[in-house]
Amino acid sequence: MVPGGAGASSGFSLSANADGWGENQGLQETVPGRSGFRPERAVLVGVDLGVRPRTTRPGRGGAHLAAGGLEDSAEEDRVVSHSSNGAARGGRSRYDSGLDVEESLGEFRELVRSAGGEIAAELLQRRPRPDPATLIGTGKVDEIAAVAASINADLVLFDHDLSPTQLRNLEAALPCRVLDRTQLILDIFARHARTREGQLQVELAQLEYMLPRLTGRGKAMSQLGGGIGTRGPGETQLETDRRRIQRRIDQLKTDLEAVRRVRRQQRQRRETVPVPTVALVGYTNAGKSTLFNRLTGAQVLQSPRMFATLDPKLSAIELPSRRRVLLSDTVGFIRNLPHTLVTSFRATLEEVEQAEVLLHVRDASSTYGEEQKLQVEKVLGELNALGKPRIEVLNKIDLLGAHEREGLMSRDQRHLPEVIVSARSGEGMESLLAEIDRALHSDPLIEAELCVPQRDGAALAAIDGGMVVHQRAYEGSSVLLKVTGPASLLGRLRRYRTREENAPATPEEEAF
Repeated sequence: MVPGGAGASSGFSLSANADGWGENQGLQETVPGRSGFRPERAVLVGVDLGVRPRTTRPGRGGAHLAAGGLEDSAEEDRVVSHSSNGAARGGRSRYDSGLDVEESLGEFRELVRSAGGEIAAELLQRRPRPDPATLIGTGKVDEIAAVAASINADLVLFDHDLSPTQLRNLEAALPCRVLDRTQLILDIFARHARTREGQLQVELAQLEYMLPRLTGRGKAMSQLGGGIGTRGPGETQLETDRRRIQRRIDQLKTDLEAVRRVRRQQRQRRETVPVPTVALVGYTNAGKSTLFNRLTGAQVLQSPRMFATLDPKLSAIELPSRRRVLLSDTVGFIRNLPHTLVTSFRATLEEVEQAEVLLHVRDASSTYGEEQKLQVEKVLGELNALGKPRIEVLNKIDLLGAHEREGLMSRDQRHLPEVIVSARSGEGMESLLAEIDRALHSDPLIEAELCVPQRDGAALAAIDGGMVVHQRAYEGSSVLLKVTGPASLLGRLRRYRTREENAPATPEEEAF
């Protein structure tokens, strides 16, 4: 990525060279051949902190290269090699700390695959506390270096955030590039950003992550020089690059503020006609885009890969009460979502902040559903949206057996309403729409009796198009109707209310 470029690249690397900032096309590299690209081979490193290390048995320290690949080494660690078809080989230590570590590593594997990488080996390190210099300790660094060299790895990926010092030390000690969890997520976001707004937001997050990690990155950073209009006397290359990046960050923030201003104007125009907004939120890969397509008939990209949908989508749907609402599909959340992304995507996530009702889409087939729910609520808290009316949408019930479905249906719903659906098959869509109807309060439903002249075709068409008609009768030149409709529409048809003298307008009708 070039700090002064027009937008976010499809991937990025934080290594500098003599010509400028390095750049890579996701987790791929150019190789001779017909395809032109091949997936980069990655070594995954999981880190389980807060665990007391156990002593190893004599003769079992370190990783061993066997004829079939890498085998288990120390008892507190785990090393797994992967065959070319992606199947894992190796064993698991008896001291694995349980579901949290396995869940995190499984999620990290999906992130790597979404970035286009090939998993060549996995290692797990357990420590009571992080090492300030390398996070994992010098012994484990030597082991990773040996593994990476033996399998010809292109990069080492850490399922943990690395400080600038740790990243610099690891890059100096390992024979290939090093990326942490945040860098990997930023890379995926950059690959999937399609709109100008999305590219600006990703580039801002990348540069804000890059800025504190410039120190000591290559010999070019220590070169001194002077020049008219480029650098002051004795200013280092490091200071020049910092100044360029900061200038680009300021420009991106200005551009994104313009995007927010346009979005505010669009919302103000929508607010002139009272159409509530309902936002889909949830963990990545929970089925939000599939549900959005099912409810709206749109053709938003559906993919099992993480963060396949990045740019927000808006579409109108009709509820059983004949009210129309705008349904918004937003970016998915994930465990330890980088704060720079939450800040940079503030313009996109404003749809969540402004929505009247949130549909929290959850994967009912996941064994870690409660943990994912807590992560989503954590991000909603950062957006000050946790107090909004929320409906829990338990998706993917088509993947459950009959017994598991019965368990979901018998769950206690005292805190939040729950709806069980399958976005793929369409099961439960009617119940979901009815629940959205009940949750809306900005334009409440009111029962009324109307007497409309037959000659007023516009009023009759508005009633048929925007209300539920329970009874219809004809008396002379008038049509007698018993309806349930939104207060905004009934307010415009107030003159046709029967017994108008004895039944003044409700406060909801007066508001419109």
